Amino acid sequence: MKAIVLENGRPILKEIPIPKLQEGDVLVKMKACGLCGTDIEKICGQYTASQPILGHEPAGVIHESTIDWLKPGDRVFAHHHVPCYECYYCKKGSPTMCPYYRKTNLDPGGFAEYFRVPAWNVKRGGVLKLPDNVSFDEGAFIEPLATVIRGQRRVHIDKEDYVLVVGAGPMGLLHVMMAKANGAGKVYTSDVSGFRREFAYKVGADYSFNPTKEKVEEEVRKLTDGRGVDVAIIASGAPQAILTALYSVRKGGRVLLFGVPYKGTVLNYDVSDLLNNEISVISSNAAVEEDTREALEVIASKRIDVTKLITNRYRLEEFEKAVREAKEGKTIKAIIYD
Repeated sequence: MKAIVLENGRPILKEIPIPKLQEGDVLVKMKACGLCGTDIEKICGQYTASQPILGHEPAGVIHESTIDWLKPGDRVFAHHHVPCYECYYCKKGSPTMCPYYRKTNLDPGGFAEYFRVPAWNVKRGGVLKLPDNVSFDEGAFIEPLATVIRGQRRVHIDKEDYVLVVGAGPMGLLHVMMAKANGAGKVYTSDVSGFRREFAYKVGADYSFNPTKEKVEEEVRKLTDGRGVDVAIIASGAPQAILTALYSVRKGGRVLLFGVPYKGTVLNYDVSDLLNNEISVISSNAAVEEDTREALEVIASKRIDVTKLITNRYRLEEFEKAVREAKEGKTIKAIIYD
């Protein structure tokens, strides 16, 4: 079968054997898999939070199964990381910190004709059947939307809150859409890309700032009677994005650290401002099964239309082109298919 694998830091399309199943495993025929910014960061050697396996947003069809409730032909989403739900971290409400969480993954990853979902993931709810009204393209958004849902739950967006999303890539735009669905009042975005800034308006942003021409924190305060936003969401790994969020939030406000900072990130920031202004900085890392189930419900009920974000589709053989065009800023969300 064809699969994209990392070799010496480069993504290579290779012919490899179809994974063999053990008891409790399922084999999925990939139909759609989103290309994530973290895939790009893994390729570039910038990602700090996981093993370098590519493709974690897949949807497809069960091809072979060793369990009764999943049968060949079932349309499914598969989650790549699943915690144990039994350890200290899981029981204390930190399941993504479970020591088993990042040890689990799809084999060989989502960018493959077929991938194996291990029994560990299957047994703990890592495979969801897709309703008939959810397409494979929509299924490929379950994992990224789940991380957004978890992040916004952790930072807590109240009705009519003013929200700033720093970084208008696909994850930032999902934050815009979900914040609106959650009842936020005004939602602003900031991005250096004109393409992304204009796209933000298409998914509900009330204003999109150009940080190369505007002092974002000053403009935000003009629009909030001098206060600043109630919630600032950092959907970028750039150090300046973190600073923009910290300087744009109101006294007593909340900052969500969502984008993965680059390796070696150091901030020139006076930490006493956090205490003096009672600013809460909350991080959110990945998602678990309560989040993927909620994401599927949001998509199936059409509370938001995730397909608005799809700008490009590529076959597996075009993966190198997909990565290149994503790095060049020519896409919002790219879907890889077989």
